[in-house]
Amino acid sequence: MSTPASPAASQAAPVRRGLRRLVPRSLFARVTLIIVVGLAIAQALTFGAINYERGLAMRELMMIGIERDIASSVALLDRLPAGERADWLARLERRNYHFTLGGEAGGGTPASASLRQFGEAIMDAMRPFEIVKIGEVGNPVGGLEIQVRLHDGSALIVHARRVDMPMSPWLMWGMAIQLLVLALCAWAAVRLVTRPLAQLASAADELGPDLKGRPLDEHGPSEVAHAARAFNAMQQRISGYMSERVEILAAISHDLQTPITRMRLRTELMDATPDRDKFRQDLDAMKSLVREGVTYARTLHGATEPPLRVDADALVQSMLADYEDAGQPVRLEGRAGTPIVTRPNALRRILANLIDNALKFGTEVSVRVQPEAAGGQLRIAVVDNGPGIPADELDAVLKPFYRVESSRNRDTGGTGLGLAIAQQLATAMGAQLRLANRPEGGLEASLLLGTRPAPGD
Repeated sequence: MSTPASPAASQAAPVRRGLRRLVPRSLFARVTLIIVVGLAIAQALTFGAINYERGLAMRELMMIGIERDIASSVALLDRLPAGERADWLARLERRNYHFTLGGEAGGGTPASASLRQFGEAIMDAMRPFEIVKIGEVGNPVGGLEIQVRLHDGSALIVHARRVDMPMSPWLMWGMAIQLLVLALCAWAAVRLVTRPLAQLASAADELGPDLKGRPLDEHGPSEVAHAARAFNAMQQRISGYMSERVEILAAISHDLQTPITRMRLRTELMDATPDRDKFRQDLDAMKSLVREGVTYARTLHGATEPPLRVDADALVQSMLADYEDAGQPVRLEGRAGTPIVTRPNALRRILANLIDNALKFGTEVSVRVQPEAAGGQLRIAVVDNGPGIPADELDAVLKPFYRVESSRNRDTGGTGLGLAIAQQLATAMGAQLRLANRPEGGLEASLLLGTRPAPGD
């Protein structure tokens, strides 16, 4: 008995799915993203560590030098006559401190430890002068006002502030250029690794039923060259096996033609009996099976027919006219409207197999032609009102010698190669064949094919 998921897990699941959607799907993009992000984080950490170290060094320098400068300036002002002190204030002013005569220091007790340490260092350096008050002010940020009583009893306000070490403007540009160079190097490295995988996948996709895909380039790193050589050798072996199988089937077919013909002639010399008719039917079934088997083998071996620009509407109408002349009317619905680039003989054979299959099991058959709005494709569907196919056998009927008919009667079940041949021809011409049961009853066999030549044609 399963336990229900907790509310927290239920809420976290959509978040995980959303994060997965943000992750790139290709291996190239994922590895590049990991390397670039890792380099960026490492560079940011390095920059932070260097910047922190620079701050510590600056603070130490300030602790060593600024308090002595302030103490020397206070001692000088203390020795000057009171009337001359105002003239010296501008001369003694520095970027991080200046002085004012009279008044009281503002602000409160320094909040941060570093600022308190800064103030204590200045006070220690100004001894033996009396420090009346020290306070932190908001303007400038991190500034201190230290009230000192000179030996003549007058008040002197020291305005001091910490100044961080300046950063050169070219530093950030240098880091950005460095990250860009690292990203380009990462991109080149990942491309060097993943490009052979993409080429291998592309070559595998191009290896259609004809088994005549382009060979891979066997140059490059040793691992890549070894994989390319292995793939090319595998491709040649498979092509050789398929060619050998076709030759064997062709030889068997040729050798069977003579005894079948001889047996057919002998049946003609027999008396007109029911046995002779049954014998003749068996010979016709054998001949049909041999012919269909060789046809299927040839479709596996490849489609040598070149693609041509044809009028799909004229092709379908001529086929349906032939069926009507044979007393098997088939209804036509829709139009392609524009010519398409395809293999006409293969398309004709596919449609003939689908229509024959529909007429075998249905009384009403129609061919629906519908251009697809997206992708520049054309859908041709053969629809019948027959019993359909069990849902769990829709994929199996596309395999050779598979028949839904359980009685194994070839008058009703056929050879089991019609749909398999249609499937192989569709694959060879870059089309998609799909079977689906209609809700109102019957079967719909739809062929989705491109209207433009496929790559490599």
